[in-house]
Amino acid sequence: MNAAQVLNGVALGSLLMVLSSGLAMIYGLRGVTNFAHGALYMSGAYLAYTLTDRLSFWVAVIVAPLLLAIVGAVLELAIFRPLEHRSHIEMALITFGVALILERVVVLIWGERTLSVELPSALAGTTTVVGVAYPTFRLAIIGVALAMAAALVIWLRRSRVGLHIRAASQDIETAAIMGVNVNKVSMVVVCLGTALAGLAGTLAAPYVSLDPGMGSTFLITVLIVVVVGGIGSVGGAMAAGMGLGVIQTVSVEWSPAFSVVVPYLALVVVLLWRPQGLAGKRSS
Repeated sequence: MNAAQVLNGVALGSLLMVLSSGLAMIYGLRGVTNFAHGALYMSGAYLAYTLTDRLSFWVAVIVAPLLLAIVGAVLELAIFRPLEHRSHIEMALITFGVALILERVVVLIWGERTLSVELPSALAGTTTVVGVAYPTFRLAIIGVALAMAAALVIWLRRSRVGLHIRAASQDIETAAIMGVNVNKVSMVVVCLGTALAGLAGTLAAPYVSLDPGMGSTFLITVLIVVVVGGIGSVGGAMAAGMGLGVIQTVSVEWSPAFSVVVPYLALVVVLLWRPQGLAGKRSS
């Protein structure tokens, strides 16, 4: 095992942190297993492709998440809020349908060919870290993800809105009785969760190849991360995302075939040992 391989794992874990924290927030408040989250990630990557081509990558980092936040507002107003009393299975199927629609929209606009996003010139090349020349852009991904994680945790714990989000996630009806505007809180959470998916897609765009199936491929791993971390726990999702990213990437050096099953093995082990997930609360 070498330092570059570990850094690759941290870079992958950083993307998983950003993407899974958004999914965990939405589930924690809305109780919706959002199968459209992978498609939102994909949409962010394709928007980054167009914005980078016409403007710059730095514009894409800001604009793409904002555009995905608008999509989140539409999801909240058109689907999550009107259908909040539907069963979990029905909501999951509806979000799966949204994912299919987003994939088709991407195909209609950008086609089915594989695309790539050019690295920003300021982040091209390598930087020496722990004696290893490592791609600067991947270090930037790690830095942005860690900064996002710290800011999100501080915001949830220290701000009034964060307090309301945590209260509503515990018991939305009691929070409403205590005066929390649950509709406003839900809007903030869904918009933020989809914006994080857009940010993850934007950061991944110069790092991976873009194709209409990239969201569904990554979604499976993200769902595993959220379950392992504890469904609805943002901190658990962040920790599980980073840990799983590092373990899966490092295991490639030992056995590429085994690395494919690492997420599923982690899921089985955690569910057998701690069914509520690493940071989840045991149901009474």
